[in-house]
Amino acid sequence: MADRRPERSDESVLRAKYLDFCSAKVAEALLSLSPDEMYLLAEEATQSATTPPAASLGYEEVVRLATERLADSLDLPTFDQFRDAYRRDPSAFDRELLGLWETEMRVSGPGSG
Repeated sequence: MADRRPERSDESVLRAKYLDFCSAKVAEALLSLSPDEMYLLAEEATQSATTPPAASLGYEEVVRLATERLADSLDLPTFDQFRDAYRRDPSAFDRELLGLWETEMRVSGPGSG
């Protein structure tokens, strides 16, 4: 019987699509927030941090902290869960992808990594 393990390039493409999918979910959640909601998320993150920020938060820090907080709160699949579900029904995921995976594959090539 033939070996059914995916080729390395298949795994690389799936990993790139997984990162694209998760990025799309985080971006969608982030864009749905008002500036006040984003700032509140960042504030919550700083209050739960072991080291408080040195000064008031700048815009980039607010976006970074809010993004981290959102990513932690979303029910994102693990790579293994994504891979298995994607192989069962790629169309359920392909419509959600931003296309970042294609850029990643052009930059790094399907066999690199």
